[in-house]
Amino acid sequence: MNKIRKIHPAFLDLLELKEQKIIDLFKDIRGYVFEIYPDSNELLYHTHALTTAFSVSDKLSDCFCALHIYTSHVNLGFSKGTLIKDPHQLLKGTGKLMRHFPVATPTDYRNKKVKDLIQSAVDLAIKDMDKPTRSVGKTISKMNGNDKK
Repeated sequence: MNKIRKIHPAFLDLLELKEQKIIDLFKDIRGYVFEIYPDSNELLYHTHALTTAFSVSDKLSDCFCALHIYTSHVNLGFSKGTLIKDPHQLLKGTGKLMRHFPVATPTDYRNKKVKDLIQSAVDLAIKDMDKPTRSVGKTISKMNGNDKK
């Protein structure tokens, strides 16, 4: 079993402003992504949403999926969603590349269909990565212009 990665303190402060069901959902799906790809780097942002991007490097361009936390819901987003295999048509959106799907309960994502979707996104991110990374399993805050690790 993998060690549970602590949530960055500044991110946790903002997360704790959300309803408990959103916090619990975020923590569970975050853990699930780490189960699928434990070496993921976690890039943290606070823009229009509180966001955790999971990347195969320390760059957002190598992100394979992200959790976007809004006031009353969480989306699992894929920045290259139109390029990954989605045989069950789970992904929504009309953007050129970006796709997402809303998650309300663990049964929405703790299944083989979503696991395969995330794995497909990981495989594409690794294939598209410019060069190998030395950053593995790190949490990197990009909130408020800070670059704290």
